[in-house]
Amino acid sequence: MATKKPEATLTFAYEGLDRKGQKTKGEISGTNIALAKAQLRKQGINVQKIYKKSKSLFSGKRKSKITPMDIAIFTRQLATMMKAGVPLVQSFEIVAEGLDNQSMRDVVLGIKSDVEGGNSFAGSLKKYPAYFDSLFCSLVESGEQSGALETMLDRVAQYKEKSELLKQKIKKALKYPISVIIVAIIVTAILLLKVVPVFQDMFNSFGAELPAFTQMVVNMSKWMQEWWFIALASVLMTIGAFSEVKKRSVAFQNGLDRLALKAPIVGDLVYKSTVARFSRTLATTFAAGVPLIDALVSCAGATGNVVYRNAVLKIKEEVATGQQLGFAMRQSGIFPSMALQMVAIGEESGALDAMLEKVATHFENEVDNAVDGLTSMMEPLIMAVLGVLIGGLIIAMYLPIFQMGSVV
Repeated sequence: MATKKPEATLTFAYEGLDRKGQKTKGEISGTNIALAKAQLRKQGINVQKIYKKSKSLFSGKRKSKITPMDIAIFTRQLATMMKAGVPLVQSFEIVAEGLDNQSMRDVVLGIKSDVEGGNSFAGSLKKYPAYFDSLFCSLVESGEQSGALETMLDRVAQYKEKSELLKQKIKKALKYPISVIIVAIIVTAILLLKVVPVFQDMFNSFGAELPAFTQMVVNMSKWMQEWWFIALASVLMTIGAFSEVKKRSVAFQNGLDRLALKAPIVGDLVYKSTVARFSRTLATTFAAGVPLIDALVSCAGATGNVVYRNAVLKIKEEVATGQQLGFAMRQSGIFPSMALQMVAIGEESGALDAMLEKVATHFENEVDNAVDGLTSMMEPLIMAVLGVLIGGLIIAMYLPIFQMGSVV
């Protein structure tokens, strides 16, 4: 069943009389004018005039896609406001004013209006499933029910910050080599299309047979000149097909997840980051008072890898039958011994959340070190690839000239 898309939040300007009969005016956010009027009546304002603003006070701010980092920043700011004793609704207003992303600001004001209307904070978040997942909503709901919302928001903020930082580290490890290889391919294509033909005309005037290596490069240049659009279309179609298949085929996504763990260079990085995500998620949910079985369900989706997702779901079933978490994790055979020992100690000492927190911190540091090591290792490898591509083309072009010089 498709998720209903939330209505856009609009800004309305109003004029009316307050409870004392004095004139008042201002702005209010809502999904429609009727809801805005209802909100004002609850505040004791008798509306005389209300209209939708064509441009809001913050219309100069950038309206762009909402990223997970935007959610992390919003959560941290809201947690800070509430720990300082600022009421929840007022915290929404203060946070919204400081947001640069107009789309994120609209979401925050929509949540504010919903909470003002009597809905719970967690219930308001559930109306935006594209930005607040079930784990986020369940943790906030747990904080509301326990009366420790500010503490729970601080914990959620820390979880989101750590998760996003981990993702950025992995992207950092992959972004540099990919960007350099793309630049190398573009430079090679330019050389084949623009530079090699100039040398080719010069070689034709020699009337001599070209070296095999040079002839191969010349043939590649001729093919590129005649069929460059086919080469470009093939690359674009391959990228597009890969993206579509990955988006639509669960089996293909699962295959990529398994392949990522077995990859010779990136596999260790994916392995450590997955263990770190599992530990961080389980530590956060368990510390929030979520039952272990429910916490494991949340962890299964948060691992981001089908191998670990299936393993965690199996662990959940074994724990539900009465087995200890540490024993069930050991039976899966995919967790490192350090994590297994820390979980066992945590279960025996009654400090499972603290031990999981230490495991998460350890493997996050391991990911950081692995990224630095991978970057250092990739730099000479990339230079070698560039040298072979660009240097090979240059040698191929000058090889006939060198041979002519030796003959003379």
